[in-house]
Amino acid sequence: MARARITHPIMRGARSSTLLCAGDCRFMAYLCCYCEVTACTGHHADFKEIGMFTETILTTAQPTRDILAALTSALGDYIVYEQGEVTFIVAQPVWEFTLHGGHDAPWDAVRDVIQGTDYAHDQAIYGWVGFELASGGAAGQEIAHFLIPGIEIRIAGENVTIRTSDDVAPDVVAQLRSIIESAAPYQPEPPRAVNVRALDQRYLDAVAAAVAEIQAGVLQKVILSRVVDLPFTVNMLDTYLHGRAANTPARSFLFSLGDWQAAGFSPETVVEVNSRGEVSTQPLAGTRALTGDAVEDEILRSELLADPKEIFEHAASVKLACEELSMVADANGPWVSEFMEIKPRGSVQHLGSRVNCRLAEGKNAWDALAVLFPAITASGIPKAPAYELIKKHETAPRMLYSGAVLRADSDGSLDAALVLRTVYQHAGKAWLRAGAGIVLGSTPAREHEETCEKLSSVAPYVVAQD
Repeated sequence: MARARITHPIMRGARSSTLLCAGDCRFMAYLCCYCEVTACTGHHADFKEIGMFTETILTTAQPTRDILAALTSALGDYIVYEQGEVTFIVAQPVWEFTLHGGHDAPWDAVRDVIQGTDYAHDQAIYGWVGFELASGGAAGQEIAHFLIPGIEIRIAGENVTIRTSDDVAPDVVAQLRSIIESAAPYQPEPPRAVNVRALDQRYLDAVAAAVAEIQAGVLQKVILSRVVDLPFTVNMLDTYLHGRAANTPARSFLFSLGDWQAAGFSPETVVEVNSRGEVSTQPLAGTRALTGDAVEDEILRSELLADPKEIFEHAASVKLACEELSMVADANGPWVSEFMEIKPRGSVQHLGSRVNCRLAEGKNAWDALAVLFPAITASGIPKAPAYELIKKHETAPRMLYSGAVLRADSDGSLDAALVLRTVYQHAGKAWLRAGAGIVLGSTPAREHEETCEKLSSVAPYVVAQD
């Protein structure tokens, strides 16, 4: 079937400004193109104000699945972000920023650019941050990508809101409305079998080596991951639709940005900050399979709640989350509002907790994300030696894996989903990746099995591109 596409040039014209940073390096910031910072960590300012947004609200009985299929084929690059009862679809950036590795203080570079950007008028920043943002990353490696969309579509039940910048050509709203209201029933192609259970001897050896490091007192915990390469190009939309139907994520996302594509079913948030400065983070650590058999799953649940290794791994993660949030919390400090509750997440069940605080005066949502990133449950304790073991024992940079996909609103709120249970596609390659938390009581065989259990949240739903 032929699919509708946006046919009118989306922008009325690119706007740009030349910025001067503290390091005396000039670069052009095109408000509908890449703004790349590759070597400078100085302060950036003087962004031109981004245009006002207008809203068009409609009611439709079209299923979200059909709307997603119609829009993602029409918009070119896009981000889909599911947060609670709302699915956001954004495209056609009026401002875009990518950060590359080689920084001594990469978070400073991010904050400088974000805080110098005038995204008022109920606008939002969307994007992703890679795991290597925490350590600076290799020179030339893309470690973060943010944008302010010229088109933002919000789907909440039967209500669809189309928000467009005044930089967007006027007839685009009519085209979007037509695409949404005429979206045809969409049936994704069937998945292709992916074997994730082949024995990975290198991973077994890495776990054993990590346990030895823990025994020597180098660290308490490290998450080591392994990669499963896919021998075909992935149809990301169809994979997302199958996987979302089968999973119970905290957040889900689908995006195509430049040479990166990903579809994920995030089990937890790295951070949630609302407009009142209330912060929470949701560490999940401790895992058993979910089989679909009620009796077997209850046995595994009881086993998980009684396993000293899993309980230690979880409690240590919660303790560090409290310590990290204390760096941005007000005088009341952080508190634990949920502790060791069972969270079903697709093919697995986890121990889950929630740690909260209120932001101190002078702190904002980006500060909260910076102190929590990368997530404890995807890095280790302490984080610095965990980074070293990860680089030593893993076969490839993590990039998106164990990073975050996020949405930050101009009202001060921010929502960041941990990038796990995801299929990745970049530079002509596609792969899955999963890890396990290694502590003193870990055994290589059990941690390998845990990666298989987690990979099974995604592997059965991967669709090959025709």
